This record gives sequence, structure tokens and C-alpha cells, in this order.
Amino acid sequence: MDRTSRQADPQAPASPLGDLLGGLLKELPGLISDRVELLSLELNRAGLALLHITCLGLALTVLGLAGWLLLWALVTAALVVAGLHWALALLGALLVHGVLGWWVVHRVRQLLPSIGLPATRRRLMFKAPAPPSPGVPDEPTASTTTAAAVS
Repeated sequence: MDRTSRQADPQAPASPLGDLLGGLLKELPGLISDRVELLSLELNRAGLALLHITCLGLALTVLGLAGWLLLWALVTAALVVAGLHWALALLGALLVHGVLGWWVVHRVRQLLPSIGLPATRRRLMFKAPAPPSPGVPDEPTASTTTAAAVS
């Protein structure tokens, strides 16, 4: 029996590689759909976990604020018991909160330019702008204009 008679004979055994590829092609849609279903289930589970984390974070924020208010009520009451006039005790608490609020706003203003990804934007530009001349002041950017308008 030569090669041509084997190819023409339908009873001849198929090659193992052909069987393997045929089986793989038959199973491929099932493999892909299983993985897509797993991805869908995992994304659903991750979404629910994110929802729970957000709710717990909100509850923690409420508890933290209540604790902060109680702490300052106790500090103010302790100052009044120590002999300080109640108006001065409240003014001291207000002053501390004002200083902390100023520091937070100042720090946020320092961090705002980083949100715009300045280094990445400079790197992705096709033509980088020429550096400013030493005698010529820089043009105001959106972030400096916004910061100046806020102050």
C-alpha cells in the first residue's frame, strides 16, 4: 500500500495531530465561554465587595466625625472646668480648627498640580515647548490661574 492509497481510503486512521487540533477547535468555544462567565461572576463579586467597602467607609467617616466632635466637646468642657471662660474655650477650639483647616487647604493646593499628570503629558507631547527665556515671565497656566482665583 502506498501513500496515495492511504489518503484515498476513508477507513485509514487519522493523524494524532489532526485529532488533537480538531478536538481543540471543538472545545475552544466552551473554554472561552467558561472564562467569560468566570470573569462576569468575579466582576459581580468585586462590585459587591466595593459597595460594601464604600458603605463601611461611610459608616467609619460618620463614627470618626462623631468621635471628633465628642473629643472637642470634652476638651472645651475641661477648659471651662479648669476656670477658663466658656467663650474663650470655644474660641480656642475654633482657632485650632481654623489652623488645621488652613493647613489642609494649603496642602490640597500643593497637591493639585499633580492630578494633571504633568510629567506624562510633557513626555507624550510630540513637540515639547521651548524653555522660557530668563527675562520673560512664564505664561500663567490653568492650575496657577485657578489657584490664584481661589485665594
